[in-house]
Amino acid sequence: MSVHSQEYDVVGIGFGPANLAIAIALDEQKDLDGLRYCFLEKQPRFEWHGGMLLEGTRMQVSFLKDLATLRNPASRFTFVNYLHDNNRLDSFINMGTFFPTRVEYNDYMRWSADQFKEHVHYGQEVIAIEPVEQGGEVEWVRVRSRNADGSETEIFTRNLVIGIGGYPKIPAVFAGKMGDNMVHSSRYKHEYERFGRHETPRIAVIGAGQSAAEIYLDLMDQYPDGKMDLVSRSRALHPADDSAFVNEIFDPSFTDTIYARPESERQDFLKRFSQTNYAVVDLAEIEQIYERLYLQKVTGKVQHRFLSNRDIVGVQNDGTRVLLTLRNKDTGVEQTEVYDGVVLATGYNRNGHEQLLSPMADWMSEKGVERCYRLPMASGCHANVFLQGCCEETHGLSDTLLSILAVRSQEVVDALIERQSRPLETACAS
Repeated sequence: MSVHSQEYDVVGIGFGPANLAIAIALDEQKDLDGLRYCFLEKQPRFEWHGGMLLEGTRMQVSFLKDLATLRNPASRFTFVNYLHDNNRLDSFINMGTFFPTRVEYNDYMRWSADQFKEHVHYGQEVIAIEPVEQGGEVEWVRVRSRNADGSETEIFTRNLVIGIGGYPKIPAVFAGKMGDNMVHSSRYKHEYERFGRHETPRIAVIGAGQSAAEIYLDLMDQYPDGKMDLVSRSRALHPADDSAFVNEIFDPSFTDTIYARPESERQDFLKRFSQTNYAVVDLAEIEQIYERLYLQKVTGKVQHRFLSNRDIVGVQNDGTRVLLTLRNKDTGVEQTEVYDGVVLATGYNRNGHEQLLSPMADWMSEKGVERCYRLPMASGCHANVFLQGCCEETHGLSDTLLSILAVRSQEVVDALIERQSRPLETACAS
């Protein structure tokens, strides 16, 4: 096993939208001559939620909240400039929409990412982040990554920016039961065709959010003769609240408001406004699903069902069929349904950074994440670690979304280069 060592001023772990926005902010910073930075990404190339790039699905956020506009409207990395560069600006304007398709938005971000090829090491899976101790203090951290051929790379840096996104959340009842006939929504588009080995597949979609609704509709189209069930603990599909006043909670400036509140108030806020982001569906998809189920009543041909208000209390999977035991939350009555395939649209965990940073445990402070997204360190550790996309509890519901990428990237870069006269530790905390 060969090991190669390199040294950088700044290292980004992951190269999804969050760290892509960091790369853009660094590129447009005028006082960073000579700064050496790179990003490590385990995917072979840039791709944003590739498993959910379904035909016709649209963004749920305005294109103006792109990778740069709210920070620098004159940036060459805006969505508008992408359209201009690809000779589609006039045509896009003619559509009169703020919401491009996800396929196009992924292409926009890939277009942006392609301009940083010399700074991104694709196919590198980070396996550990370790302190480098010298004289009882830590000035550097070692980032160990593994390539597809098994070779390892060691990169040393004083500044880490972690933006690895989420990883699939698998409900406990499915633990140890996953197989080729089951897939998480994050891999849906890449793997749904395996259901086609059945002439009339019977498939269950688990969940009650946007991904569950989109997949449910897509499966109906992909397999017109199949039978699809949408299984949910909720009694109904709830519409997302995207009204203008509510949308102000996703404004970058609102991060100051939520961060300044006591923990108990922040938790109450997250609970009260969860209907903007979690287990909610755009009204258009709700209406499509309801209409399709209603037409079954007209024709008398029942193919698809919405099994609401059900807990999944048992799962059996022999590799060919999946048996789900569902319990009605009102009556307690149980039923067992047999499926050829199951799609889990059950969300994501956002704590993947914790395992990567576990070797740093002795050097990490017990204090919470600072306003500038810096993870406070114990006395004697002078390396800086910044977190993106995993600070919802302190920075609000927008932390995992695209809405604040442009502005947050500047906040992190400002802290990285210590533009303020105060020491970084105090400058960030305010």
